Amino acid sequence: MTIQTDAIIVGGGIHGCSTALHLCLAGRKPVLIEKDYAGRHASGVNAGGVRQLARDVAEIPLSIRSMGIWESITELVDDDCGFESHGQVLVAENEAELAAFRARVADLNGRGFTHEELIDGAELRRLVPAVAESCPGGVVSRRDGAAQPARTTTAFRRKAEQLGAVIREGMAATNIRKDGELWRVDVGDESFAAPVLVNAAGAWAGRIAADLGEPVPSETIAPMLMISSPVPHFIDPVVILRGRKLSFKQFKNGTVLIGGGHLAVPHQERNETVLDWRKLSESARTVSELFAVMRNATIVRAWAGIEARMRDDIPVFGPSARHEGLYHQFGFSAHGFQLGPGAGAVMAELIVHGGSQTQIGGLSITRFRNPNLSTA
Repeated sequence: MTIQTDAIIVGGGIHGCSTALHLCLAGRKPVLIEKDYAGRHASGVNAGGVRQLARDVAEIPLSIRSMGIWESITELVDDDCGFESHGQVLVAENEAELAAFRARVADLNGRGFTHEELIDGAELRRLVPAVAESCPGGVVSRRDGAAQPARTTTAFRRKAEQLGAVIREGMAATNIRKDGELWRVDVGDESFAAPVLVNAAGAWAGRIAADLGEPVPSETIAPMLMISSPVPHFIDPVVILRGRKLSFKQFKNGTVLIGGGHLAVPHQERNETVLDWRKLSESARTVSELFAVMRNATIVRAWAGIEARMRDDIPVFGPSARHEGLYHQFGFSAHGFQLGPGAGAVMAELIVHGGSQTQIGGLSITRFRNPNLSTA
């Protein structure tokens, strides 16, 4: 049986679900196909950072667009998604790092971006009182915060379905092909046809792009996270470091979520990851060095999610360079959660109107046009 629809979205992470929702709001009826369940991989198990801070310049317009949606997220999905805005702080551990941060903020200001603010040691300690005295300052993005990733992705999925999106979970999209002016995708014993196909399949999206003649340099990664036993309240903002890989935040119950970029070993075909406890111990040690209150905490649980990282660490986002009606939305390289609401809105604009006021040119797949390109 072939079902005609307005758009086929492959991938049920926050990006696919957000695009489905925004297409519904624009009067279109998409089908969303997810081989597991919405949020099974990166979108449901990340640190939940809602971060404009420390982004690549090419991502900033999309991040700013998304931040405006986050600040009224309840109006969009009927759920506050656990979003709290206490800011995010990038800590400089020494004067050399602070000098580099100063140069970055000046560059951003010159481009018209003002969301990152350089702070001295006194302001750093006002925002993060427990930080080590040796830290000379940092950068703050005061509107930033964090949300609950699985809850957020589920909220987008639920709202999209309420508005008319067809959801297929637990079944993979197969036999993706162009037939005249229509894209066709098989799902179990069903076949869907639409003039639009959105490739939002996360770690599996690079394979889809390659099969459609647009290979990109991507790799599969599995960022690790761990959570501690409760400790007395000591921090409100999300804190990140760049010199040593670390990000963390404290929940209301006192537990601390610790991440920052250390990777597990992904087994993509089995939907499994193998944790690297040595690297996790490095993150735990860094937290204890910077915050004395953490020195008696224990690690309760650790996990990892599977996602795609691009060679240049920014996503592939926008229309195909080869096929009419094909759009790519993947490769968010361990920092795509905050972008999800805005990316769905912009993708819907691209599909419905053929363009968007939000600048995304630097994220185009055309940046990888090279006949000798091979995937990582």
